[in-house]
Amino acid sequence: MGRAQLVSLPPKLDSYDFAILRALQSNGRMTKIALAQAVNLSPSPCWERLKRLEQSGLIVGYRALVDIRRLGPVTEVIVEVTLANHRAGDFARFESAVQDIAAIGSCWATGGGVDYILTLSVRDVDAYQRLMDDLLESDIGIARYFGYIVTKPVKSAPPPLPQP
Repeated sequence: MGRAQLVSLPPKLDSYDFAILRALQSNGRMTKIALAQAVNLSPSPCWERLKRLEQSGLIVGYRALVDIRRLGPVTEVIVEVTLANHRAGDFARFESAVQDIAAIGSCWATGGGVDYILTLSVRDVDAYQRLMDDLLESDIGIARYFGYIVTKPVKSAPPPLPQP
C-alpha cells in the first residue's frame, strides 16, 4: 500500500529474552529486580538484555491501561471502512488523515472485504455519527463504512509471543 520501510533485523533472541518480553507484556511496571527474579536472571544481565531489546526496537514503549468507562460515559465502536479507490495515494491520504484524530484508538489496514478496521472511543452514538460525518466531508476517499457498537468488552490482550 505504501512505500516499503527498511527495518533492521531484530537481535537473535533466546528463551531469556522471550521471558523478559512476556513478563513485561503482563506487567510493564515491574521493577528491575522483580523482572530479573521473574525470568531467573541476576539483575545486571537482565538489565543489559532489557536495554538491548529496547534499543533494537522490539520494545517500543510502556503505557498504562486505563478503564475509561470509569471516567465517564464512553461508547466504543468498531468501524469497517472501504475506500472508493485503491491507489497508493488513496491509502496514504486516508492513513494520514486518521493519525491526528484522538477518538480513533486503532486503525488496521486489512486484506479481504474491507480496507481498514478502526476502533473508536466517543462520548455517545451522536458523537460517533458526527465523527463519521466529518470524515466523509473531509474527502479522504471513504466509499462506505459500517459501525458496530461495542456492548461489552470481553477480552483485550497483547498478542502471544512466538516460542523461541
